[in-house]
Amino acid sequence: MLPSAAAFLPELQFQTSRSSGPGGQNVNKVESRVELRFVVAASELLTAEQKLTIAEKLASRLTAEGELLVVAQEDRSQLRNKETALLKFHQLLVKALHQPKARKATRPSKGAVRKRLDSKKKHGEKKANRKSTDH
Repeated sequence: MLPSAAAFLPELQFQTSRSSGPGGQNVNKVESRVELRFVVAASELLTAEQKLTIAEKLASRLTAEGELLVVAQEDRSQLRNKETALLKFHQLLVKALHQPKARKATRPSKGAVRKRLDSKKKHGEKKANRKSTDH
């Protein structure tokens, strides 16, 4: 089970910078872009197995130092961007650690097989009836 996003706060580092998004003259003065960094290997909340899974599935999002990098700059507000980054971070972890249910092989029922074959037979007869009989 994965802890909530708030539980990860002590393990996260936030860095701000100037955003390239909307904001008019404000964009040149305020650092509203938020960059969230999370060192996967150093986490105390994740098991060794979870760390391996995250390292494999999110390899393209990890830096050379093994940090997971999440950036948010959609909003003019630094606080809202920080919340967005936290949400994105948690969603990434949830998606990476999700294990799909194993598929159980099943067989079609006798009725379903019979119905399919009857349908095929009907279709074949319909096509056979289109042929001209003068040959």
